Amino acid sequence: MSQADRVACEDVVMFVNAAIASTGQREFRSTAAEQRLSLDFLHEYVLGNYRDLYTATLALDINDRNAAMVVTNLLRTARSATAGQRAVEGRLIAARLRTLPPQRVYAAFRDLRRHGVNNRRTRAIMRDWVNARPDPAFDAVKYRRSLSVVARHAHLALPAEVGTVLFDWRRPKRYDTPLLESWRRAHYEQRALYDLPYTVAEGLAARHGIDRRRFLTGIAPKLTDTERLRLQASAERHRADAVTMDLATAPLTRLATYVLSLSRPERVRRRDELTDALRAAARRAARRQAGTWGRVVAVLDDSYSAAGSGTKRRRPLAVALATHYLLEVLATEYAGLWLTHRGDPLLVHPLGATNLGERLLDGLERRPERLVIVSDGWDNAPPGAAAEVLRVWATRLDPHRATDVVHLNPVYDADTFDVRRLAPTVATVGIRDAEDAPALIELARFATGQANFAELRRHLADRVERFLVASEVAP
Repeated sequence: MSQADRVACEDVVMFVNAAIASTGQREFRSTAAEQRLSLDFLHEYVLGNYRDLYTATLALDINDRNAAMVVTNLLRTARSATAGQRAVEGRLIAARLRTLPPQRVYAAFRDLRRHGVNNRRTRAIMRDWVNARPDPAFDAVKYRRSLSVVARHAHLALPAEVGTVLFDWRRPKRYDTPLLESWRRAHYEQRALYDLPYTVAEGLAARHGIDRRRFLTGIAPKLTDTERLRLQASAERHRADAVTMDLATAPLTRLATYVLSLSRPERVRRRDELTDALRAAARRAARRQAGTWGRVVAVLDDSYSAAGSGTKRRRPLAVALATHYLLEVLATEYAGLWLTHRGDPLLVHPLGATNLGERLLDGLERRPERLVIVSDGWDNAPPGAAAEVLRVWATRLDPHRATDVVHLNPVYDADTFDVRRLAPTVATVGIRDAEDAPALIELARFATGQANFAELRRHLADRVERFLVASEVAP
C-alpha cells in the first residue's frame, strides 16, 4: 500500500471513530467547546479531501449528531460535487434522514436555513421528509417552531389546520383535528394537557403551575418507553407510582445507563430483575450472532475517568457494562475482567487509576480467541504498561495472531482528533452504544493497516448498498 493510500485509510478511519464516539459534549478530560471545535475541523478536512467516502459514512453506525452534520455539510457544499456524486448523496441523505430522530432532522434543516442553503434540491429533500411524516398534527404541536421555520424556508404546502396552528393558532374557535384542539384548549384548561405528548404538556404544565407529582401521574399513559426510562428517578423523587417502565423492552446501553444511575443498595434489592433485563436486552442485540464468537475475554475499564462528565454521566462505564453482557451472549466461553471491581458486575462503580497492563496480562494468560478492551485509553498505572504488554504479546508470544485483540473506546480525544489508542498493533475503534460492537469490530481491521485503501472503499461501498436496500424495503 502506498504512503498516500495509507494516510487516506487512516484519515477515514479516524473520522469514523470520531463520528461514532463524539457527540460534541463535555468529556472527562475535555470541554464541550474543545470537542465541538475538534469535530468541526475533522468534518471539514474529510469533506474537502474524501467527499465520496465522507458521504458513505452515512451508511455506517455514526451517531445522530454527526450524521446530521454530514447531511448539512453535503447540502451546504453541493456546488463542489459532480452530478454523479449529487445523485448518490441525495439517496443516502434521504435514507439517513428517515432513521434520525425528528428533532435532529429539524435542527439540521434550521442549520441549512442559517447557512442560506435554499436550492431546489434542498427544498425537495425537506418537502419529501416532511410529507413522509406519519402525523403532521403531532409535528405541529411537538416541533411547532421548527416546522414553521422549515415551512417558510422550503415553501411547504401544509394541511390547512396545521398551517393555521403554525402561524395563527389563536384565530380558530375550534380545530377539527383532535390533537390540535387539545393543544388549543390546553392553553386555557388544565385537563386538556393530558391529551398531549409529554414534551409539549410539560411546558404548559409549568405555565399552569401544576404540581409535578400530579402532572407525572396524569401524563403517564402518554409517555413513550424512552421517556419512562428517563423519568424513573424523577418519578421516584415525587412518588409518582404511575410512571413505571417495562425494563424488558429497553435498549441495552440505555438500560445499563439507567442501572448505573441507581444506588448500590437499590441495585442489590432489584438484582434479579435488573440482571434478567440486561441479559434479555443483550440477547436482542446479539440476534443470530449469539454463541458464535468462541472464547472471549473482556478487559473492562471501571477507573475513575469512567464516571464521564456532568453531561455524559457514567456513559463510558455504561458502555463497558452493556458490552460485558453482550459479549457474554456472543461468546461460547466468556470472562469479564474489571480493573478494580470484583464480583457481581451489576455493582460496578468508577474508582481508582487505570491499571490496564495488569488486567491485560490476566486476560491474555487465558489464551482467548478474542480479547476485547473497553476503555478510554488513558493507561496510567503505570503509564505505558498496556502498550508494552500488547507489544510483547504481538511480537514474542503471539506472532501468528491466534488471539484477535480489539480496543473499543467510548471517548473522543479532542486533542488528537481520534479516540485514544493503546498500541499501534491493536485495532482501536470508537463506540457509542454496545449494540454496535459486532459491526465496529468488522471495521477494526482498517485501523491497523491490515487492509488497504481499496479494501476500505469496497467495504464502504458494500455498506452503502446494504443500507440503501434496507431503507428502500423498510415500511
